[in-house]
Amino acid sequence: MKKIVLSFLGLLSVYGVQAQEADTLSTWTSKGNFALLANQSSFSNWQAGGDNNFSGTVNVNYDINYKSEDWTWDNKLQLNYGITKLKGDEAKKTDDRIEINSLLGKKASGYWYYSAFLNFKTQMDAGIDPNTDLRNSHFFSPAYLQIGPVMLWKKSDNLKVNIAPATSRFIFVHDHFTALGSSFGVEQGKTMRYELGASVSGYYKVELMENVSIENILNLYSNYLEDPQNVDIDYQLNVVLKINKYLSTNLAFQAIYDDNAYKGFQIREMVGLGLNYNF
Repeated sequence: MKKIVLSFLGLLSVYGVQAQEADTLSTWTSKGNFALLANQSSFSNWQAGGDNNFSGTVNVNYDINYKSEDWTWDNKLQLNYGITKLKGDEAKKTDDRIEINSLLGKKASGYWYYSAFLNFKTQMDAGIDPNTDLRNSHFFSPAYLQIGPVMLWKKSDNLKVNIAPATSRFIFVHDHFTALGSSFGVEQGKTMRYELGASVSGYYKVELMENVSIENILNLYSNYLEDPQNVDIDYQLNVVLKINKYLSTNLAFQAIYDDNAYKGFQIREMVGLGLNYNF
């Protein structure tokens, strides 16, 4: 499996070099955002009751894209980590994600490109099951890798759709999570699950009005090899309302359906005043 991944990464690199050499008018662009969101409450002799608490989240969103007359190469890195702390309790993780997307395409016709893509997702820290207080995940457990050929429709960096009818998907977990049973779809005693299916993803970002941006990210996946009707869904909505150069109000919403991980929707919501830095 490592050879497959390394070969695919090598293919992306070779295509990237060819794309650079193909057109002297080609351009690289990059942009990123660092956001720190914090909420704090403190009570003293407050008759209505309440516990002192603090919560904070760090978000990093970085894009580096290449574009020429015939080639496009989009790369995105997303990092999120959040904690909350109630007085008298240990700090608990509220958000944790590492996600890397890479999409390379050669122009076919109009807005269409022949493409290849890579998507990798995991987390940085251990997760605790609230029902048992036992660790149910940690770094690289689980980790998800998707690779495959794509037909890309791209009107701009802010509006694109990928259609991948033959996507390989790998799910990795450490062997101690599967010692007593299956975990995240990986069978007992194993550390990897392989799936072959169809993937469709879309990206749409719009400036609703001055200083208000809305970003939509949708990923769908159907596994041909088992229960293809159970489509995995991952939808993200990110809204940023800029107050000034460094301050903003941020709203994040994410809904995930993956019946290998949980029989139902996983929902994450976050609203807060943020310190922003663009780079």
